[in-house]
Amino acid sequence: MPSVVSEPRAVVRTGWPPPRAAVRTRADRYERPVLLGITALAALLFLWGIDHSAYHAFYASAVRSMTGSPVAFLYGAFDPAGSITLDKLPGFLWPQALSAMVFGFHAWALVLPQAVEGVACVLLLHLLVRRWAGVPAALAAAAFLTLTPVTVGVGRSVVEDAPFVLLLLLAAEATQRATERARPRTLLLAGVWVGVAFQCKMLEAWAVLPALAVTYLVAAPTTRRRIGHLALAGAVTAAVSLSWMLAATLTPPGSRPYLDGTTDNSASGMVVGYNFLTRFHLVGIDAAGTGSIVTGGAAQPGGAAPGMGDSVWKMFSPGLATQSGWLYPLAALGLVGGLAALWRRRAPRTDRLLAGHLLWGVWLATFFVVFSFGSVTGHTYYLGVVAVALSALAGAGVVQGWRACRAGGRRAWVLPAVIVVNVAWCAVLTLRYPRFFGWSVPVAVVLCLTGPVLTGIRPTRRTGTVGLAAGLAAVLLIPAVWSASALSLRYNQPGAFGRVGPSSVRTGTALSTLTPARQRLLAYLTAHRDGARYLAAVPAWTTAAPYIIAADASVLPVGGFTGRVPFPTTRDLSGLIDSGRLHYVLLRRSDTVAGTRAAQTPAGALARWTVAHCSPVPPAAYGAPGRTSPLYCCGPGHGG
Repeated sequence: MPSVVSEPRAVVRTGWPPPRAAVRTRADRYERPVLLGITALAALLFLWGIDHSAYHAFYASAVRSMTGSPVAFLYGAFDPAGSITLDKLPGFLWPQALSAMVFGFHAWALVLPQAVEGVACVLLLHLLVRRWAGVPAALAAAAFLTLTPVTVGVGRSVVEDAPFVLLLLLAAEATQRATERARPRTLLLAGVWVGVAFQCKMLEAWAVLPALAVTYLVAAPTTRRRIGHLALAGAVTAAVSLSWMLAATLTPPGSRPYLDGTTDNSASGMVVGYNFLTRFHLVGIDAAGTGSIVTGGAAQPGGAAPGMGDSVWKMFSPGLATQSGWLYPLAALGLVGGLAALWRRRAPRTDRLLAGHLLWGVWLATFFVVFSFGSVTGHTYYLGVVAVALSALAGAGVVQGWRACRAGGRRAWVLPAVIVVNVAWCAVLTLRYPRFFGWSVPVAVVLCLTGPVLTGIRPTRRTGTVGLAAGLAAVLLIPAVWSASALSLRYNQPGAFGRVGPSSVRTGTALSTLTPARQRLLAYLTAHRDGARYLAAVPAWTTAAPYIIAADASVLPVGGFTGRVPFPTTRDLSGLIDSGRLHYVLLRRSDTVAGTRAAQTPAGALARWTVAHCSPVPPAAYGAPGRTSPLYCCGPGHGG
């Protein structure tokens, strides 16, 4: 007699961990090909046109210098001789330097690591959301992140945020696994990842700690040991985070480069003062006593885009929101709707859905507040870390709302309503850019109206599903158009500042190539080097960059990134000349004119000393026009 075997039933669990053996659902079957398609799309957006990459003059100079010696690599030296560092910790440039060592020093070789890191971010976010909210939500989150302009821009740039976001996602993944069974060792790994992220963006890395700590403290299935586990993980985080600063502090100043951004050559001045406190001038914080350079606001190398204010409401400004904030309404649905559902069913504290909402909700809130009160104007790539949380919450919100629609009842209208609001929000953001693919807004509106029209004509479950799909396509259309515009050099320059769309700023070649005049000067200085360590001292990093990028020339930049760093001093310069390590100094005419702003900078002080103690070189000797930057010889007998 044949036996009757019942169909296995899918197990639904709200606690940790998810079941090991479950029925292979329809979502599981389409997950792999859809994820492969999303990954391929991300790779296309990040890598397209990489052969047309440009050099970011400041960072590219440092990368080329870092490939020259272990000390320059460790400290992030700006110049080949290792005289002064970047104005930030160099961890984000270590992958670029390694890439340059493997593939050679090319602009595309410096962009390649960020593209790889960007694809890894998409895959890792999928993994995190899959464990938390399931396959459909994970695929939606990965697609949302891929089609967010700031993600595309960061993946095609050389700025810090691609490795930074990846490391924070690794920390979140470790925290998620640690929370499943209260595993302290895995929690320590999360602390290590945050510490490594600190080497990329310094104290900003610690902004993720509230999200990780709250998630573990609330959801880990243990009673008395959670606080102890967090304390130990915090100690590991601090140790790894402060390792570079400790090494720089304990190393004698003469054995390492001068730390840019500081007045006292201190690691704390660079990290705490220059790269943290000065960013909060909006709330009246003064960094003058920290040993850092105070410039009155963050530098804006890419220029401020239209519609990008610097108030506490900047996160809603078109200049920033068009890069990262297209999904605010859907993300709000995912967070608020998810927490409301958990409240209604009285979920236990160890519920995996609660843990995910805590992780992404606190993550989003913390970074949102930090960037609202901190200065980010001109640096849209900062918001890559916000796009991650928005994508995760939006993915969960869409799936939760979709299920409510299919179930019917009074909550069935929530997702359609939020979709309408989200499309309206996207349309509002585009008002400042009416000539940028203006067709996308009416098409999105038509798609958004498809759902109600279909439902009104023939109210079936199938037409409702088609209508909701059209609504989601409407939400994604406009940000997808912005992201796809990166495929044109007009709207994004690989290797530049990570901004995508009509406000993108192209990077020229003026600071990365040697003009004929520069080539003649380089030839003269090389011929008359006479064993000196430096070919010449130059008045700014912008003057030094072309010689470093194009020729790996050992020039000594004055004044650091801001031009206000007191390095080298006149005493340093005199010592270099007396010891034969420096024979020539290149000046700017503005530095020698009394009463000008340039004359009051460190370069101005060195210019006055040079004019008083050195001899001018006739411009004809190095083939320069008459009104070029004057060159002075400070060889033996001139360094008094």
